[in-house]
Amino acid sequence: MSAESTALLSIVVPVYREERNVPEFLSRMAPILAETGLEHEIIFAMDPSPDRTEEVILEARAKDSRVKLLKLSRRFGQPMATLAGMQFSRGDAVVVMDVDLQDPPELIREMVAAWKSGSEVVFAQRRSREGETMLKRFTAWLGYAVITRFAEVQIPPNTGDFRLMSRRVVDEVVRLRETHGFLRGMVALAGFKQTSVLFDRPARFSGEGNYNRFLGSLRIGFNGVFCFSTAALRLATIAGFASIGASVLIAPFVANTLLVFAVLFLGGVQLLAIGILGEYIGRIYEEVKQRPKFIVDRAEGIDIPKQTRHF
Repeated sequence: MSAESTALLSIVVPVYREERNVPEFLSRMAPILAETGLEHEIIFAMDPSPDRTEEVILEARAKDSRVKLLKLSRRFGQPMATLAGMQFSRGDAVVVMDVDLQDPPELIREMVAAWKSGSEVVFAQRRSREGETMLKRFTAWLGYAVITRFAEVQIPPNTGDFRLMSRRVVDEVVRLRETHGFLRGMVALAGFKQTSVLFDRPARFSGEGNYNRFLGSLRIGFNGVFCFSTAALRLATIAGFASIGASVLIAPFVANTLLVFAVLFLGGVQLLAIGILGEYIGRIYEEVKQRPKFIVDRAEGIDIPKQTRHF
């Protein structure tokens, strides 16, 4: 769609326990959105929070009706909150970003410029990651290396969900109806012309991350591998053949110690294979149930008929 000055830009922001970050986020966003010359809306897609996140958002909405709230009925997690916000956005282009200012709002200028030049997807690619532990950086590096090697779609390394998408890309991603919500893979699957803008990722403005801690990041990484590749199944098969071959080779020389090692090794391979199968079967189980990906509890500034609040 044409990126004329009258176009609407939607900003989708998943939030959970972010009462201290919301005001600073809106303050930083205001001049940048004004510079784009586009009409805009900011949709906070919120899992129910035990703090004052909801009240802070509603206070901001009382001052500016372009600030909107989409509250889910329970904690569905960041991927589903993000997809919910995307589904009810109205923009000709949609930016997905975090509220903690690790996704610098200033980058939106470059994203909009790239979109106006014809790109359908503009993703932010990290050059550096300030304020993260060595363990976090290592797991991120390892995760991207595995996903890049095995995923059947091209998922750019060192990227998160921070990106701009055209309306038709958003519509295609929402239409996929997949329960895992791995946005990077779903956008890659949709295709279209994509480009990147580079940035140095700063530390959080306030507090600690509430969504993507270690286990959450690990799960997201697993979704990148198991939902977009069957390579792990092939790996289990190869490991099985390798174990059989190794057993045959060492059989003439088996002593008690080697026998114990062989039993433990083969048992480990079997458990690995069962675990890999379980990952795939679990995801099949989630898909065939066709349960709602999210349920809307409250919508402020977003028109959602009550009879269609299960999605």
